[in-house]
Amino acid sequence: MLKVYRGELLHFLADPAKVALEDSYQYFDDGLLIVKDGLVEQVGEARQLLPTLDQSVEVTHYKDGLIMPGFIDTHVHYPQTEMIASYGEQLLEWLENYTFPFERQFSDFEHGKNVAEFFLTQLLEAGTTTALVFGTVHKESVEAFFTVAQQKKLRMICGKVLMDQNCPDYLSDTAQSGYDDSKALIEKWHNTDRLQYAITPRFAPTCSSEQLNKAGQLLRENPSVYLHTHLSENKAEIAWVKDLFPDSDGYLDVYDKSKLLGRRSVFAHGVHLHDSECQRLGETDSAIAFCPSSNLFLGSGLFNLQQALKFDVNVGYGTDIGAGTTFSMLSTLNEGYKTQQLRAEKLSPFQSFYLATLGGAIALDLEGTIGNFTHGAEADFIVLDYHATPLMDRRMQHCTNLSEKLFILSMLGDERHVKATHIMGERV
Repeated sequence: MLKVYRGELLHFLADPAKVALEDSYQYFDDGLLIVKDGLVEQVGEARQLLPTLDQSVEVTHYKDGLIMPGFIDTHVHYPQTEMIASYGEQLLEWLENYTFPFERQFSDFEHGKNVAEFFLTQLLEAGTTTALVFGTVHKESVEAFFTVAQQKKLRMICGKVLMDQNCPDYLSDTAQSGYDDSKALIEKWHNTDRLQYAITPRFAPTCSSEQLNKAGQLLRENPSVYLHTHLSENKAEIAWVKDLFPDSDGYLDVYDKSKLLGRRSVFAHGVHLHDSECQRLGETDSAIAFCPSSNLFLGSGLFNLQQALKFDVNVGYGTDIGAGTTFSMLSTLNEGYKTQQLRAEKLSPFQSFYLATLGGAIALDLEGTIGNFTHGAEADFIVLDYHATPLMDRRMQHCTNLSEKLFILSMLGDERHVKATHIMGERV
């Protein structure tokens, strides 16, 4: 079954920071995206491809907008949806005062389903089609999330939180129960339809060495699953890790000792990393989720993107709801640009949109599956509207090139500027 979409079209082929800009993307002023059975069949100039189509094929024409791959969110907490915008704390106090009490409710499967439904609808409305998602310590939270994501036919990654120390009793598991629950969830959900599993230690302070070692064992036993945790987000947190793990050579080394680094390991934040830690992340093909909205909201610091690039670390964007204050990847690009400005470094609009699409796919080891329009990729894509608000409409009238258009979208855009979201070629 062919579905054909026409319009202005952009996707990335490589990282603009690593290759010549013109080799990093494909752009068609009047392009055609041909989808067959939910997968990308072909992309190119409309005038060249239209004559090759059977006359009976219907073409959906999106005017005044930009067709591009769906956004990829490499770090977000679905159970924190209803506590977004909680006032006044930095990381550790914020967890204690707001996060943990909210997560308690997710022992209830129906509550989890209700929140997951709202959360996934918000993501889709904001143009995000794939996310790497934290559940809670409760097995039910992941069952609920995957149940709803499966119904929506989404490519989603999620995991049960592992937490056996320095947390409320009502959110605690044990090294063994965490292993057993995760194993059961992997067997049931990993690679079921478009769903994948992530082993999810919350962060080093809430995990004993025994629990981290058990997570490493799970990873060895299931090499195609993900590892998803937090790293070097906040200075007080880093000092706490040093006290808790005196034998380790820094925060990353705590995870490294438990063999948690690798191609499918994603570490959220990495705001305060030493060069040696970045080098180790690069060597092991591990990834960082860059979460500017959350880093600013909690006062954590400004991510050093140039340092990550220097050591060839895979990077994607994360909204980090609920410390992040928006589901919108466009708004997140806005925050990302400003964090780099504060570091006296420029972040080009091409680099931003790369990180939100193909960069995120590479960070999640899903290049060729999602993130661009290569042949055979899953056709999850969005249409961005240049005229959704009077301000953007007016600003676009003074636009002379693609770079400027992308920059305006990333500075003035939000979920209102997502005209359509498609999953496997179907508009949702």
